Amino acid sequence: MSDLEDRIVQMMKTIYDPEIPVDIFELGLIYEVKVEEDNHVFIDMTLTSPNCPVAESLPKEVEDKVASVDGVTSAKVNIVFDPPWDKDMMSEEAKLELGFL
Repeated sequence: MSDLEDRIVQMMKTIYDPEIPVDIFELGLIYEVKVEEDNHVFIDMTLTSPNCPVAESLPKEVEDKVASVDGVTSAKVNIVFDPPWDKDMMSEEAKLELGFL
């Protein structure tokens, strides 16, 4: 992972699903981060459900915070639901925090 990708991941770890006390990266909501030429960042992410109450605000927060990372030119989030999110996508840390281990 490049230094820029590491800083992007660290920024995403500051963003929390308001209903779950775990950051979106550890929850497994981030499927892919691509840093293209000129440091344009494209992120495929999902939500815990298609009816998620933050479906409008969370992707915008991710775009804004990732775009604020030093060296990032722009950030664009693409919401995907395939594969559908489930708790098995969470990191061990997230599962422990939420009592699944």
